[in-house]
Amino acid sequence: MSQMPQQAAVSKCPSCEEPLESGDRFCGACGYDLSAVPPRPDDRPTVAVGGTVPAPAPAPDGVDWPAARDSDGNGRPVPVHAAAELPGTDSGGSPLPPPPAAPPAPSAPPAPGVRFDRPREPEEYPLQAPDPRLTASAAPHAEQGAEPAAPAAPAAAPAAAPAAGDKVCVACRAGRVDDDGYCENCGHAQPRERDHMEQESGPVAAVSDRGLRHHRNEDAFSVGCTALPDGAPANVAIVCDGVSSATRPDDASLAASRAAGELLLTALPRGTHPQQAMHDAILAASHAVNALADEPATAREQGPHQNAPACTLVGAVVTAGLLVVGWVGDSRVYWVPADRATPPARLTEDDSWAAQMVAAGLMSEAEAYADERAHAITGWLGADAYELEPHTASFKPDRPGVVVVCTDGLWNYAESAEEMADAMPLDAAARPLHGARVLVGHALDGGGHDNVTVALVPFPAVPQGAGSA
Repeated sequence: MSQMPQQAAVSKCPSCEEPLESGDRFCGACGYDLSAVPPRPDDRPTVAVGGTVPAPAPAPDGVDWPAARDSDGNGRPVPVHAAAELPGTDSGGSPLPPPPAAPPAPSAPPAPGVRFDRPREPEEYPLQAPDPRLTASAAPHAEQGAEPAAPAAPAAAPAAAPAAGDKVCVACRAGRVDDDGYCENCGHAQPRERDHMEQESGPVAAVSDRGLRHHRNEDAFSVGCTALPDGAPANVAIVCDGVSSATRPDDASLAASRAAGELLLTALPRGTHPQQAMHDAILAASHAVNALADEPATAREQGPHQNAPACTLVGAVVTAGLLVVGWVGDSRVYWVPADRATPPARLTEDDSWAAQMVAAGLMSEAEAYADERAHAITGWLGADAYELEPHTASFKPDRPGVVVVCTDGLWNYAESAEEMADAMPLDAAARPLHGARVLVGHALDGGGHDNVTVALVPFPAVPQGAGSA
């Protein structure tokens, strides 16, 4: 059976400290219910409102420890203080200086690892230099002497549209290209003017490309149309290849192509025979390249071991019934019939070590061109050329076709006439610029180890009754 809990014996009322008699169930002074009095704990009891705390028992070790005050003198318990709230003293008993004021509590609880004792950082940092996107009219006028207001975040101004005739950036297609070759909108460096060149002049078209391995384009070309004294049209194409081992090969090829092209377009209308005009054009080109070697003595002293500027040249003149070619060096001319019914042909012979070996019967063509010396040229335009020997030849094709005038940057990937014909589109006579682009792409697809330049000159249909030479 269950047992009722025994009542604890008490001698004073827990509420008012009135002495009690044995067996009292209620206090006679305040009416406190003595049956609800719990057993007295061993630790310090909780003090009731208006009551007193009994004196502590003496320390078991006999030490007379000082006792704290029971009340503040007004009947209220002494307030409890935390250790940090009590004034501190130094070793001599002097009070310590007050601690610095604590910073205001943040509005939100700080995240772990975040410090708030550093100064507030601005949302926008001022630029160390003027923003190039801002126009001069939008800049603050500091010369007025007024204190400028706090700068707001600059907004990017839209790029001004290029004016008519200005170069347009090849990257963003929106900004104007400045004199230094950079886009004013996106800052992209523009390709050099000669890195890729295309030109059409009547039915003649030419394309030149830097290639995939060279750092610059050392080729150059000149194309044009004119008329003979009888009014018949005459089309001209000149292609030059700068000799990379020489000084300023790009300048040499440009000077030679311009000089030869200008002479042809001037001499043909005067009645000069096309073959003679081609010979004179090569001589004019040679003089132009030689003039580049006439440098000040100080320039020669700074580079005494440099070769004079040099290049090769190949050209073609096409009239109603005559095809004239001329060359010095290893650039070539090919003939490709429009109907492909007859085989194509190469119309020039290289001024090269390999060609000399084959002509002398010392090596076969395959053996000669497999040698590492194959492309060493034996003829060129330049002040240090051994002997200038212009080559010219004339042909009278019996059918329409296309004349291909090119540097070795192309024919290295289509060496034989059959390979050149296979690489050229069938509609090259009607679309010469497209055909030239395709041939340049053929060389780039093959590796593009050299500069690539090609000019296409359509040969017209032979008039009735014309023969062939």
